[in-house]
Amino acid sequence: MKTTGISPYGYRSYQYLEPGTDFPEFEFPPETGRVPSRQVAVSDSEEARVQRLLDRELVISLHDHPTRRPDEAAAAIAYRRAGRDVTGYAGLSQSGMDVVFDNLMNGSNIITSSAGWKWTDTIHDLGMRLSDFAHQDLVVPAYRLSDLHQVKRDGKIGVVLCLEAVTAIENEIDRLDVLYGLGIRSAGLVYSQGNQVGAGLAEPSDAGLTNFGRRVVRRLNQLGVLIDVSHAGDRTSLDAIEASDVPIVISHAGARALWPTDRMKPDDVIRECAAAGGLIGIEAAPHTTLTRDHPRHSIESVMQHFEYCTELVGIDHVTFGPDTNFGDHVGWHKAFSTQLAMGERSRPEPEHEGVPYVDGIENPAEAFPNIVRWLVSHGYGDDDIAKVIGRNTLRVLAQIWDRKAA
Repeated sequence: MKTTGISPYGYRSYQYLEPGTDFPEFEFPPETGRVPSRQVAVSDSEEARVQRLLDRELVISLHDHPTRRPDEAAAAIAYRRAGRDVTGYAGLSQSGMDVVFDNLMNGSNIITSSAGWKWTDTIHDLGMRLSDFAHQDLVVPAYRLSDLHQVKRDGKIGVVLCLEAVTAIENEIDRLDVLYGLGIRSAGLVYSQGNQVGAGLAEPSDAGLTNFGRRVVRRLNQLGVLIDVSHAGDRTSLDAIEASDVPIVISHAGARALWPTDRMKPDDVIRECAAAGGLIGIEAAPHTTLTRDHPRHSIESVMQHFEYCTELVGIDHVTFGPDTNFGDHVGWHKAFSTQLAMGERSRPEPEHEGVPYVDGIENPAEAFPNIVRWLVSHGYGDDDIAKVIGRNTLRVLAQIWDRKAA
């Protein structure tokens, strides 16, 4: 466990600062132990091996939201309108992660708008999070590959600033440079609803990348920003893979062959992403990576998607992007389902049992320890485990980051 090193000036006590007295005093549940999510069962010797792996390897989450959510899901809208996310430092210190791709407020940055994805709100979100990180000494923004190795040596946690879509740039290509200057190192092209770049997965038709979208891909390549197509439509995803001159990722999804929803990716998209050198990160947000064998969402259904993808494209092209947070994730989704309506999906959700949380992988503190326990208990070797908890991501980032903009 890492020491939290939290100063009294972070968001966790933001309401006690004299400036910004308009910040509501939300109640937050415990960062761990909120629900009786189980620990994957392993023997004492296996647990020792799990801890050795977590200590030795540079553990990277390709997609998460390591922030705390209000105790009452009904407060979600008011909380987001305040524009100040509360970072889960204590939970992160127990997570086993060394690096987390933090996807910020994404589409629910509704500070000045009820629709989200506004430029001023995106910049506000970035600035407030960076201010918070600057007032504590556990979480360190990471901008280069060398930063990731440095946080491991220093016993800190690197946070990679990400956006789930570039919708906020509107038609201004230079805004990508502004985002890079503010620290963004990974960006989704589209988030479910279409934008000027291309079609989202919720759109009834998908014509692929627009001409502007191809310019966006080119500029992100030049800047050295990792491209993510998790929420893009299938044709848009394939176009982006083809248009990019470096690998791209599907940071948080699963296999549509196992669970036929738009949120999952079809085999051809996963294959093409891998063939171009990219990765798929396996998702664990509630009611996403279900399977017919495991229709009640738990770590077992998540790991079935993992095994399917490793068989499809090889273990060198699979990692984890759990997409977890600290708090009631199911309640959060319900609160925003009407606020940020995404339209009708082209294929209806299969019937499944609703759960209050994903058992075994409920929050960022338990996700990677339980993932590694599952892998150890299912006979995976150390080298393969090392690949999927960090080395695969490092290999891809080495081809993208530290490039000079031209």
